[in-house]
Amino acid sequence: MARANEEHAHHASSATEELKNTAAEIGHNVREMGGEIGDLAREKYNDLRDQAATYYKKGRKKASELEESAEDYIKEQPIKALLIAAGVGLLVGLLWRRR
Repeated sequence: MARANEEHAHHASSATEELKNTAAEIGHNVREMGGEIGDLAREKYNDLRDQAATYYKKGRKKASELEESAEDYIKEQPIKALLIAAGVGLLVGLLWRRR
């Protein structure tokens, strides 16, 4: 009987040790996966940040080109530009007043 109890205790101890090792391995794998996910998230963030910066620079350049184009048009045809601006102002005023 004592021998059976010793074998049972040894088996339980072995199972407990195996369970501890498995849990430690799972914990290690989860930490490793978390690190990989963090790395991927940082990489994606950096890519998106760079892409946004590129779009911002392109937008600023396009806005600057449009501004220069408008200035050139106004310098070349000041009367026509003034009449267009007055027409737009009148239209906005009429729309504003109706609300």
